[in-house]
Order: sequence, then C-alpha cells, then structure tokens
Amino acid sequence: MAHKAQPPVRAVREVTGAQALVLSLEAVGAETVFGIPGGAILPAYDPLMDSTKVRHILVRHEQGAGHAAEGYAAATGRVGVCMATSGPGATNLVTPIADAYMDSVPIVAITGQVVSRAIGSDAFQEADIRGITMPITKHNYLVTDPDEIPRVIAEAFHIAATGRPGPVLVDIAKDALQAKTTFSWPPKISLPGYHPVLKPHQKQIREAAKLIQAAERPVLYIGGGIIRSHASEELAAFVEATGIPVVTTLMARGAFPDSHDLHLGMPGMHGSVAAVTALQKSDLLITLGARFDDRVTGELKSFAPGAKVIHADIDPAEISKNRVADVPIVGDCKAIIAELLDAVREGEFAVDTAAYESWRATTRGWRATFPVGYTAPERPDVLLPQYVIERLGDIAGPEAVYVPGVGQHQMWAAQFIKYERPMAFANSGGLGTMGYSVPAAMGAQVAEPDRVVWAIDGDGCFQMTNQELATCVINKIPIKVAVINNSSLGMVRQWQTLFYSERYSNTDLHTSVGARVPDFVKLAEAYGCVGLRCEKPEDVDHIIRKAMEINDVPVVIDFVVERDAMVWPMVAAGVSNDLIQIAKDTAPQWDRGDDDATEQPEDQDGDGR
Repeated sequence: MAHKAQPPVRAVREVTGAQALVLSLEAVGAETVFGIPGGAILPAYDPLMDSTKVRHILVRHEQGAGHAAEGYAAATGRVGVCMATSGPGATNLVTPIADAYMDSVPIVAITGQVVSRAIGSDAFQEADIRGITMPITKHNYLVTDPDEIPRVIAEAFHIAATGRPGPVLVDIAKDALQAKTTFSWPPKISLPGYHPVLKPHQKQIREAAKLIQAAERPVLYIGGGIIRSHASEELAAFVEATGIPVVTTLMARGAFPDSHDLHLGMPGMHGSVAAVTALQKSDLLITLGARFDDRVTGELKSFAPGAKVIHADIDPAEISKNRVADVPIVGDCKAIIAELLDAVREGEFAVDTAAYESWRATTRGWRATFPVGYTAPERPDVLLPQYVIERLGDIAGPEAVYVPGVGQHQMWAAQFIKYERPMAFANSGGLGTMGYSVPAAMGAQVAEPDRVVWAIDGDGCFQMTNQELATCVINKIPIKVAVINNSSLGMVRQWQTLFYSERYSNTDLHTSVGARVPDFVKLAEAYGCVGLRCEKPEDVDHIIRKAMEINDVPVVIDFVVERDAMVWPMVAAGVSNDLIQIAKDTAPQWDRGDDDATEQPEDQDGDGR
C-alpha cells in the first residue's frame, strides 16, 4: 500500500531543487523521514525545516535511519523514507537497503551526491552509491537535473510500493538541489518497462484447482508475500473453504492466526516438527508468496520429495528458481487466492474438505506429539530465555508489535509469541542483520504510535545500534527493549557447542557472566531511558508489567538468562529436513506405515557418525 497522495498542485512554482524535493515528498504523502544531514544533502535540509507535513527524525547513525524506515514500512505497509549525505553517509545505508531488498520491504533512500561536475573525480565524500546499490535495489537514480526531481520521486515511491515491494535509491547531486527549477504536481511518469502482473492467468488457476482437487496430502506453504499483498483475509477464507493445513514461514508470522486449528507452525531450520514433516510428506505444496529459501528447504533435492508444486508469486523470477513448479502462477497473492477460492468452491474443480480429514488428523497428531516447547531447568533459579519471551508475548498480547534482532532470540520470538494478525512481527529474515531490532522498532513505533512496540534483542545485536535510544528519548518514541542477555553471541555459541566440540572461539561478550561490560541498566539510564534488570524467573511478570506501565520514555530490560539454552527443533544446515531434531541427539523416529512418531537418539549433524 502506497502513501496517500496529496491533491494535485496545479500551479507552476519557481523553486530550488531542494524545495522541489520536499514538495514532492509532501505530494506523495510521505509523513516521516529518518536521516542525518551532511554537506551534499544539506541544501535539502533547509526547506525541510519549513515543512508542516513531513517530520524529520534525526538518527544517530545512517544504518539506524535505514532500519527505521524498514520498521515503519513493515508495521504499516506504507513506504518508509531515509535520507543521508554522500560518501560514508550513503554507504552506511547499504546494509538496510540490502536488508529491505531481501525481505521485499518498500523504502525510498534519498542521498546527496557531490556536485555533478565532480562526479567521477574522487572528490571529497564521493562514492558511487548508485553503482554500489545496483544489485540490492529494485531501481535507483542519479539526478543531476533539478527539473527531474518531482518525476523521479513520484516514480521511486511507485516502484517501491508496487509489484514485489522493495528499496529504491534516489541519489541527487548537490548542484541539482541548489539550482532553480519549476515545480508542478503531478509529474508525468514514464516507466515503459515496469508493468507488474497483478491478475493471474485463468488457465493457471484452473490447473492449480485441478491439482488441489486431486491431492490427498496438500499443504499451504505461506510466505511473506501474503503480508506484503495484504491477503490474510483471503487466505483465511481459502483455508476455511478447503480445510488444508497451513505453515507460515519466518517472514509470514501473523499472516495466519497461530490459534487456528489448521496452523502447523513455522517450517524450516528451527520450525516445528509438524510443519517440517507436513511439507516433507505432502503430495502438493500450494506455495503462496514464498521463495523456497534454503532455511526452509534444507537440502533442496530432498525437500518434499513426493510433492507437486503450485507456486504463486508476483515476481516471476522467483518461480522455479529453486524448485521447479508444476503450476506457476504470476500475480498478486490477494487476487490469486480470491480466484483460487472461486475455483475450488464450486464447479468442475470443487473441493470436498472431507477428502483431507485423514491428512488433517495426521498433522494434528504430529503437532500434539511434538509441540514446540522447552525443558524446565534443573535449578529453579535459572532464567530461561524461552520463558522470558513466552511471558512477554502473553503479557503484551497480540495487538503489540514485536521486532527481534537476529539469532537465538529471533527464533524464540518466532516460536513462543503467538501471532494473530499480520504486521505484528517485523524481523530481518533474508539478510539476517544484527543491529536491526532497536532502530526498526523505533520506526514501527513512529508508524504505530498507539501500539506497544517491543524490541527483542540479544546482547550482541543490541550493542550494534543501541545509540538510537538517544533518538527515541529526544523524539519521545517510547519503545520497550527486552535484551536477552546470555553474555554470548548465542546462535554462534550454539553451533560451536553442536559442531565445533564446544570450542567457544570469540563468542563470549562479558555482558553478564564474569563481568557486565557494559552494564545495560546504566547504559539505558545514561541515554535517559528507564533501565531494569531481571535475573530470577519469579520476577519476570512483575518487571514486564512495570515496563508496560511506562509509556513516556523508552524502557530497557536486561534479562540475564541461561547462556547454554539452545533453539530447538533444529535442522542442521545443508542436510535433509528428514533429519530434524527436537533436542540434542534426539530426533523423531517415523513409522513409515502409520506416520506415528517416537523419539530416538540421532547424530546431531546428520553425517552418520
């Protein structure tokens, strides 16, 4: 969903390029820009100061600006905007731009560039940011003519928000911002090579319906495209009409309610046994807005070996890229599901939901036998991270927004918080960017000021971008931060435990075990936040509720947790999903005759040793 555009500006006005930029941002409906000024972009900041429609939030690092724009977009579906100067300012945006590209997040990044006559001369703070970001943007521009600014901004927002959403970079030379031009709105847009296909082909819909009718063990494999296309209601109607079990990927958490009886959970490396096994044993994958990512498929050649594939996506480049589709459907998921629903409800390919009852009973059995959970600690004073995150989700509830960083805490946030609505969960899925949580939560809070926003961060991730707490304090952005402090780079430590003989090379962060460097409570207070610490299970609820009562400043809670807790289930990288383990050296043992399962010991990396 794009920003709500303002009414057309009919009169032609003489302005500077910088004024044209600000007027264009107002005209496309941009409400917030996250950025930092610098020499090349400075001309734009002068008229920005006069705007009554665009709020600029001064961040502490350009990476924070980019992730904040992502969080803003992820929480609302609207285009997020970030701004930086040339050279290092622009290159500091590269990571969030790449992150947005991987996860199909609509943002527009505006950067200043050295004056046009100096481009290519290695001038002070010059970097070819257009060339650098070409592989990680949907499209990008270098603007040297001030007359082009309104058209380019209009096109950038259109491209970012339509088709498969993604980042667009607009690099503007300083002399173009300083020069005189005229402004009128709307500009004439010309994008002859850009025509995303929204409506699916009817022949493909019929072929898909035919496969669904014939299937005995179908699974709806749901990806983040369902959230990006705002298709959750259509998906729910399709599930009710067909009775087909559902799995939702990390990027699709919340696309379908966790509480629904047909939801089997998250597939993949740390997915539920029910979800992973349903995909492996299915005879039809109805893949909607997903891309057969390696973290879902495991060893690709052994993924869902007996399944035919319906693959629906708005990006034709994704279809059959990793797994060949028997029925490819190009189009918007919202339209595709609506037409599939019509096809399977009545007529030649009408589906009898009773035909899947045995399959539903089997998948429910897997879910009941192997629920996602964790083992209680041997000592009652040990604080488990899974318990902390589970209680946080229960207390904050489904209307909150949850923004994890990357690592163990990210997986636990996906596993132990119950998501009932789309856009309640924002994370760095494809790129896996440590440092995403705090600035993205900041952006989500700006976009959704009436919701509670929790950043769930690790002690490693938190130290990469926690300077944005200053931004939150000064701009009255009251995010809440749960630091899951295991004094380690937790996911790396887990792999060192499992695959490197417990040789913990450079993963001890000294944030709680043996030292507190830094002390996160003192750090929070230094920034002007409320700092709290929790070290005992009996204090968890009280401290979370105390944080929930504080809504005028950010709150940081240092949860000092068990450092050896691990994320389970787990499929080791590069092996078959059939080798899923529910605990160390323990995997389900499948009876091929009746699909019942028991636990059996197994080597943890699947290498037969």
